[in-house]
Amino acid sequence: MYVCVCNGVTDKQIIEAVDNGAVSLQDLREELKVATCCGRCANCAKKVLQEAHSRNHVYEVSVAMPAPAFA
Repeated sequence: MYVCVCNGVTDKQIIEAVDNGAVSLQDLREELKVATCCGRCANCAKKVLQEAHSRNHVYEVSVAMPAPAFA
């Protein structure tokens, strides 16, 4: 879905930016130009950013946690 119509930025592009290290709306502004024109997309962009971080955090924890040892 398009998040920033002014700059043609999609949620998939934001998720990819998060996967590549973006951690803030400012990072998205610098990399993708999100919320640099009219600004109406800022809240949606933040939501997508937070969801992508949550998804990545759950994945990182599940990968990092060793399997329980059964006796």
